[in-house]
Amino acid sequence: MNSKYQPIMESFRFRNGVEVKNRVVLAPMTISYSQQDGTLSESMLAYYESRSNGVGMAITGSTLVASNGTVFGGELAADRDEMIPSLQRLATAIKKGGAKAILQIFHGGRESLPEVVPDGEIVSASAVAKEGLSVMPRALEEQEILEMIRAYGASTRRAIEAGYDGVEIHGANRFLIQQFFSPYTNRRDDRWGGSVEKRMAFPLAIVDEVKKVVDEHAKRPFLVGYRCSPEEEMTPGITMANTLKLVDALANKNLDYLHVSLMDFWSKARRGVEDNRSRMEMIYELVGQRVPVIGVGGIKTPDEALSALQSGVPFIALGRELIIDPNWVKKIAQGRESEIRTEITLKDQGKLGISDHLWNKIIGTPGWFPIKN
Repeated sequence: MNSKYQPIMESFRFRNGVEVKNRVVLAPMTISYSQQDGTLSESMLAYYESRSNGVGMAITGSTLVASNGTVFGGELAADRDEMIPSLQRLATAIKKGGAKAILQIFHGGRESLPEVVPDGEIVSASAVAKEGLSVMPRALEEQEILEMIRAYGASTRRAIEAGYDGVEIHGANRFLIQQFFSPYTNRRDDRWGGSVEKRMAFPLAIVDEVKKVVDEHAKRPFLVGYRCSPEEEMTPGITMANTLKLVDALANKNLDYLHVSLMDFWSKARRGVEDNRSRMEMIYELVGQRVPVIGVGGIKTPDEALSALQSGVPFIALGRELIIDPNWVKKIAQGRESEIRTEITLKDQGKLGISDHLWNKIIGTPGWFPIKN
């Protein structure tokens, strides 16, 4: 291995004692590869086994905490105990190569598909329709909110029983938790909405519930992470100032890591602060001494990974890069970094084991993936 890239391959020990072998994380991406009932398919098993062989941690894409939260179709499910054997098979496959297996738990809220959701009834923080669609979600009632919080805890228990090393609470990408935090989608006037502090109540209650379940059920150190999106482009929407309040509160919850969801690691704030630094630099300065931060977004090469780590964050996550080249980390370890692929071709779907859903998104979203004819 080229000694220049040693920082990427250094191990890291979390405060609770969990140790990972390097600083590369498989980013959670929904690949829509499960069986119709939410159980693991052989294709999904092969996909995760190949992408986790080399990284320090592998985070699964969106795993359902309730059946009415499905967004894409083909999500893995952790909403009932019957799913535990399926979840266990995936955890075992991920850990085979030495990676820590992290189950990302989520609910789609208003992003859910009415044709997939039982009874076609969409629930959210409040009745604000998704852009471009006429389907109006129904605001969750008080008792339903409490049941939803418990659903995240129940899925965490199942992850523990299935042998995972941790869970990641998916509070990003406009799904249910972010819908409660956003002033655009949360128009409530009760204890779950209004001020930024009230809009943080639902995310923080889920963190408390998940950590309580871990304390009650985990017999060995178990990681609890949280993924957030820093801002929203709509008005009213989440501003960088709102985000800094949220991550400050999350850092005080004794989380094991904070995962910042970005398309560009070095992107700057839209509004809410007068600061010319990147969002990642602002977040790391505020909370980095209290909670390890995972950065992600457009990191393609080992040199770009080094640059990101030099900002102070202890981890970088790769999504698109590990789809294009599952051996990204292994090539660095073997001194073959010059062989890392950074483009995908139109003939690669079968060779790379990419689902039809993900492949259609890759070729149908200009600029999302570097595509070579």
